[in-house]
Amino acid sequence: MMKILQLVKKFPYPIKDGESIAVNALSKPLTQLGCEVSLLTMNTTKHFFDYQEIPAELGHYHEIQAVLVDNRLKPLDAFLNLFSASSYHVSRFVSKDFERALQELLLKNDFDVVQLESLYLAPYIPIIRAHSKAKIVMRSHNVEHEIWNRISQNTPAGFKKRYLELLTRRLERFEIAQLQEYDLLAAISERDLKVFETLGYSGKSLVTPIGLQMDQYTPNWESFEKPLALSFIGSLDWPPNVEGLKWFLEQIWPQVQIEFPELTFHIAGRATPDWLMNCTINGVKVHGEVPNAQAFINQYPMMVVPLFSGSGMRAKILEAMALGRLVTTTSIGLEGIAAIHGEHVLIADTAEQFIAQIGQAYHEPLFSQQLGRNARNLITEQFDSMHIAEKLLQSYKD
Repeated sequence: MMKILQLVKKFPYPIKDGESIAVNALSKPLTQLGCEVSLLTMNTTKHFFDYQEIPAELGHYHEIQAVLVDNRLKPLDAFLNLFSASSYHVSRFVSKDFERALQELLLKNDFDVVQLESLYLAPYIPIIRAHSKAKIVMRSHNVEHEIWNRISQNTPAGFKKRYLELLTRRLERFEIAQLQEYDLLAAISERDLKVFETLGYSGKSLVTPIGLQMDQYTPNWESFEKPLALSFIGSLDWPPNVEGLKWFLEQIWPQVQIEFPELTFHIAGRATPDWLMNCTINGVKVHGEVPNAQAFINQYPMMVVPLFSGSGMRAKILEAMALGRLVTTTSIGLEGIAAIHGEHVLIADTAEQFIAQIGQAYHEPLFSQQLGRNARNLITEQFDSMHIAEKLLQSYKD
């Protein structure tokens, strides 16, 4: 039996956001394939989950340990970091308590693999090397510095832009330096793997995209017979989501209201800010955090994802495609997903293109539904969680 320790930087529950979906969509099928998977996770102040007992959805784990980690953004720490060479992004996840918990787990277990779910866990590699013979696998959900590079590029000139550029350069140096420390690099997409290879990675690698259990996704095809309605869902404490949504509301929605005044736009997401909850924009309905993301997505034929920053793969796009929704997103939003414009999804990188794609969906509901069906077929073929886990397990055995 292969024994795997999975390290995660936030408690992977509720299984709503991309990171939690990615973590569980791999750990659960690995256990079904006969592996013993243990979880050591941070329970951070930013994404704290208060639990009295382990949620049933995490019952596949052999053991779970959660360590409280204070990763809040602190002005004084951020200021003092200016006078060091370290990455402030990374240092917020360095914890003596987590280090001790990891060391204890390594000493009492003979793990075959320690699987790091994000670059922010790389500071713990020396602890793993010192106390275990396990192979170290970096499952990279993103090219991390690329996210912040894109955010800084989209930030207006001024102190904040210069500060973000400094943090991005430090994060990039850290990310490149860590590439020499992995026994295996499991990138989230072919595109990300090529980026890492360009940055100097030459070791063993494979692609492990976010997987889905398709029997859990039942499309609501009847929604295409109703008047067109748009949706957006995503974590609204993640800067790229907020950036894209603000742009859509300011640059797209006013013109859409002129051309299609009866259209409605439904917004949902964790940590919805007050400015959005209190907005009174005509035709816009803000739902806040919804109890069931799939049910929310399934109500509306078209999901828009106006993303101009970020990296990796968007789980909510995968879920919407699995539910047969017509997804309209940017080229950046579609990175890592081999979908074709006009066949599986619609791509729009400008305000004019978004308005045109919304107009096409409005006038051609049968076309929209066909793209939704094509999208679901694509996800079924390429993103089945069990198939992805089988490939990863074979790499571990090799």
